Amino acid sequence: MSIVKLPSTRMYWSNELYFEKVASVMTLNRFEKIKLFLHCNDDMQCSENCTDKLYKIRPIVNMLKESFISLKHEEIMCIDEQVVPFKGRSSLKQYNPQKPKKWGYKFCILANIDGLVHNFEIHSGSVDVCKGQPDLKASGNIVMHLLVNVQRHKWHKLFFDNWYTGLELIKTLYDQGIACTGTVRTNRLPNLNMPTDGELKKEGRGSTAIRVTSVDNVELRAVKWFDNRGVALLTSYEAVNPITIVNRWDRKYTKFVQVKRPSVVTTYNKYMGGVDLLDGMLSLYRIHIRSKKWYHKLIWHFFDLIVVQAWILYCRDMKKAQALKKDILQLRMFKLKVAKCLVQSNKVSSSRRGRPSTSVDHLHRAKKKRGPAANIPEPSTRKDNIGHFSSFVDKKGRCKYPDCTGITKVFCEKCKVHLCFTPNSNCFRKFHE
Repeated sequence: MSIVKLPSTRMYWSNELYFEKVASVMTLNRFEKIKLFLHCNDDMQCSENCTDKLYKIRPIVNMLKESFISLKHEEIMCIDEQVVPFKGRSSLKQYNPQKPKKWGYKFCILANIDGLVHNFEIHSGSVDVCKGQPDLKASGNIVMHLLVNVQRHKWHKLFFDNWYTGLELIKTLYDQGIACTGTVRTNRLPNLNMPTDGELKKEGRGSTAIRVTSVDNVELRAVKWFDNRGVALLTSYEAVNPITIVNRWDRKYTKFVQVKRPSVVTTYNKYMGGVDLLDGMLSLYRIHIRSKKWYHKLIWHFFDLIVVQAWILYCRDMKKAQALKKDILQLRMFKLKVAKCLVQSNKVSSSRRGRPSTSVDHLHRAKKKRGPAANIPEPSTRKDNIGHFSSFVDKKGRCKYPDCTGITKVFCEKCKVHLCFTPNSNCFRKFHE
């Protein structure tokens, strides 16, 4: 449904737009009943004093976090916000005018430059202090929660935007062996006297100002660079040099001009886009299933996120195996193959309608009423679609399918019964349906 999108879910089963790939999996009534009863937690166990706003989806959130945390942390990582589009009624819904989708659930993501998630936090109100860490206010505490399983003093390089960046945060992480770089709001740099945009504009495009400060014997560098407008960065390991040259369009002279760019800006632009890359991949083939339950949107998002993460790992393994680019599946084909495998898993291919699974039991009960009849395996064993292999035995036996009087040498290795398997009588298949 995320690949082939229709205005309404019911249209996949409609006579006008019947879509066989979806409608053949299950009936519309069963699909809607599954969606109606889809839960991730037991509401009966929720106490009256429960303050967890994510209680409805807490088990799946914890499961995903454990899986993401188990991935090996790379040297370079970034932290950024992600908005899951949602306009329904929910106390968790946020408004962020800087995002393409302004209304939705707010995620804080720790990811590498490929978009592979290592940890995440869902905004649900106030942020508690991370255990064993100082109080760094809301933005800093979220960073410490995301980094709770990252090994210290391995000198990972971390990038984030101006909502997180502060002197105390970067100094604390440097003491713990994590180097940081991030854009910063100038009002968070007291006593550094950074020049205004107007002053840098007079010096010309590409002008740079650098200030150095020390916080508890940790040297931090603040750099402000002017392009179309001023941008300020705070770092604990980067510097201005080496200077690189970039081409920029000049509207005044209607031509490209060369502009000097400091090293810290180049490094930040190169490694900060991991979460944005993840957002782009998620938005390509997002599940759109309407529901009145607020947490269903998050469940669909988790499904999409899991598939994207699996595809990133798949691409990494294929590249390590030196596979050709044409042999690596694109995201849409990868998602289709996952869906196809899930649909066909443990499925009995049968064109019969109604309830074929109960016909054997019904016929066997009727046979026992007429006289003595040998017992047959339990339905849970007979219909599990696992290990029912046919083989030929030397001794013939009567077919155990009710109402069949055939004599056969075909034997089910799991059920330990004789069953007819001929062009005219396929009791083996009917017995296991």
